[in-house]
Amino acid sequence: CVRLNNLVMNEYMTLSETSEYIGKSKETLRRWDKEGKLSAVREPISNYRVYRKSDVDTLFADFLDENIQEVISNHVEPHNEYTVLELFAGAGGLAVGMEKAGLKCIALNEIDKWACNTLRKNRPNWNVLEGDIKSFSFTEYENKVDIVTGGFPCQAFSYAGKKLGLADARGTLFYEFARVVKEVNPPICIGENVRGLLSHENGKTLQGMISILDEIGYNVVPVQVLKAINFNVPQKRERLILVGIRKDIDLKYEYPKPYKKVYNLKDALKKGELFDCNVPKSEGSKYPKSKIDVLDLVPQKGYWRDLPLEIQKEFMGGSFHLGGGKTGIARRIGWDEPCLTLTCSPAQKQTERCHPEETRPFTVREYARIQTFPDDWKFEGSVAQQYKQIGNAVPVNLGKEVGYSIIKFLNSYYNLSKPK
Repeated sequence: CVRLNNLVMNEYMTLSETSEYIGKSKETLRRWDKEGKLSAVREPISNYRVYRKSDVDTLFADFLDENIQEVISNHVEPHNEYTVLELFAGAGGLAVGMEKAGLKCIALNEIDKWACNTLRKNRPNWNVLEGDIKSFSFTEYENKVDIVTGGFPCQAFSYAGKKLGLADARGTLFYEFARVVKEVNPPICIGENVRGLLSHENGKTLQGMISILDEIGYNVVPVQVLKAINFNVPQKRERLILVGIRKDIDLKYEYPKPYKKVYNLKDALKKGELFDCNVPKSEGSKYPKSKIDVLDLVPQKGYWRDLPLEIQKEFMGGSFHLGGGKTGIARRIGWDEPCLTLTCSPAQKQTERCHPEETRPFTVREYARIQTFPDDWKFEGSVAQQYKQIGNAVPVNLGKEVGYSIIKFLNSYYNLSKPK
């Protein structure tokens, strides 16, 4: 009975597990079930409606967005030299992407010293402002910068009234982002954050941000969550993009159009369309022997449910009986799928991203490839610091595509602004 139960658990996935595994809502899966696109079946022992894992994997290449139209390229050349001031710059993922699109980085602020060292090492000509954003004034850039960008952390606000104002957000890092935008007065500002901002404090945090930008003179474009896999990134990372347009500008901003082609782990680590050589050798973390013994039993694209039942219970502990898919635990990534979202520590418990063939975490350079950093972009600090910098970054190729969308907007703006 135990053996049969184990086979069943390996073969089938619950609604929650399938939702987490392919990044689609439960509502979407229920709709697909009705449409016959991905049909649920009755699991033999419990009689619950479940999905065959093989069916889910077969559909994997298509799960992203059935409505995506074929796009050749979002590439657009800048008509002028457009400048960017970047806040919360990290190790430069967004900045490098913007640079690849054709934008000029005029200054970057970052508090982490190792990330600042990384920025200086790779771009000695960049003006890296190291330290707490609260201690900097940016008034010298007033009306001299085209774009202010910033990946501010998600923090709750104290609400003084029905509508949140700039003063109410004092003490948060979004306040500092808005303060800088107000000081600099660029035509467009771009904030980026995790998808969770949509639901943070039941949506009140995002609404507060929108009302603050409104107060300082910016209309916010309807917020979108961009899936990195739709923008030449072999990773299932999502970023929420918050775009503010100065109120005197009557122009529509358009998000970059998603590409239909999806790149997989093989595209990241092997010579091919994304990179012109195999991933360089580099340092990396190691799993303890106890974890190696467990992960050795997990097949490509498998996870903890693929372990023998007794090992599942031992490995998962109390989590074994809790609800939810937990499909990122004891997960071995397959060559023919995008990687799950990278974390800041590759060997930490319950977020395993195991190499397809070797029982180990991805190395530093493999991490960087999955985030689409170029191979010549070097990271400073200890191996742990390097992983942290890469794990926190905006994927470079996603930054590039957002950069193209900004250039398209600015080309139109300055074309309309020319004296007739």
